[in-house]
Amino acid sequence: MKQTSLIMLGTRKGAFVFESQDGRRTWKSSGPYFRGEPIFHVTYDRRTSTMYAALANDFTGTKVARSADRGRTWKLGRTPPKFPKGSDWSAKRVWHIEPGHEDEQDTLYCGIDPAALFKSTDRGDTWTLNRALFDQPTRPKWNPGAGGLCLHTIMVDSRDKDTMQVAISSVGNLKTTDGGETWKFKNKNIRQDFGPVKYPEWGQCPHHFARHPSRPNVIYHQNHCGQYRSDDNGETWKDIQGNLPSRFGFAVAVDYNDPKRVYVAPEESGAARLPVGERFQVWGSDDEGKSWSPLDKGLPRKSFFTVYREGMDTDEDDPSGVYFGTATGQLYFSKNAGESWNLVAEGLPPILSVNASRA
Repeated sequence: MKQTSLIMLGTRKGAFVFESQDGRRTWKSSGPYFRGEPIFHVTYDRRTSTMYAALANDFTGTKVARSADRGRTWKLGRTPPKFPKGSDWSAKRVWHIEPGHEDEQDTLYCGIDPAALFKSTDRGDTWTLNRALFDQPTRPKWNPGAGGLCLHTIMVDSRDKDTMQVAISSVGNLKTTDGGETWKFKNKNIRQDFGPVKYPEWGQCPHHFARHPSRPNVIYHQNHCGQYRSDDNGETWKDIQGNLPSRFGFAVAVDYNDPKRVYVAPEESGAARLPVGERFQVWGSDDEGKSWSPLDKGLPRKSFFTVYREGMDTDEDDPSGVYFGTATGQLYFSKNAGESWNLVAEGLPPILSVNASRA
């Protein structure tokens, strides 16, 4: 059976799906689904061939929807993620949806603002709060980043369903090895340039993580204060800033065919949030971040693109496709691991997430 290449976009005004059945030469688009709704994340669960979307409407509340036909029809979960009755907290938006372990095909996780992790064992119909993380002793001292107090990254260990990591702005990285019963901060060697202590136990602002399924111990981390790599499954971190033009950025992605190849999208600073030198460039490394090179063939020589934390992804073809979506509605694609770029679509709403997959 011929496989379909998918690009799923979450935008400020709905979800869009791009499909290619001719080796990524042409793309057919559909959407927007959930017209006018902010969709912070769309992902594809290959375990069950199901697409999931995170709805984040300030008026109608948080919701998770699923589609079994690549977005053509959608079903909302019966009960959205919400805090227990009597809690002083209320769910503002779902930031991220993550499929669970391969052996638990009905299990999903989602991260929300304000900083909480929820689990579903029925494909998103109902959700249960992880109390251990919610009751973390330092929570009363947590401060939000510019995007809120959001749990935006979830990494499930493919080798061990009880091991998981989450990232929270501006709190840091936490890890569990006992199925979420306990959590520990794992921010060793990560800088905090905006606080009085340069290397605190917690209080850093992670922006995004990425890793390759063949090397789960190696994690790449774009932080508010630099680019990092962990070689021990997030226990410790190494600064791999190298010759990148800025420490600041949001997106990071790993090449599917070469786990030592990583892509980032630097921005000028946390204050400006503009491309360095008024020219957007993807930067790539073939050696795990020891050295970096700009990848900008086919991109405008002058541009003010910005890419959000979920706004870059790679696919499983060879050579790997690289995709990024911008805050001004452009979707770009490289069919040759970033060597050159082509515009897939423009005039879209601001793109919040890009996810590439096969179906």
